[in-house]
Amino acid sequence: MLGEHGFFILASYGVSALVLGALALSIVLDGRSVRRQLAEMDQRGIRRRSAGRDAS
Repeated sequence: MLGEHGFFILASYGVSALVLGALALSIVLDGRSVRRQLAEMDQRGIRRRSAGRDAS
């Protein structure tokens, strides 16, 4: 079906899928970390500059 290079073709698809999955997981975990840090800073009273002075 894929010829003599079938193993390498399927292996490259597999490696690509693993790398994309790892990148997606990294993005999700980093997003959670940033949200946690922002919530922690918000509890301590540290506000973002983009919120303006009226946001307090």
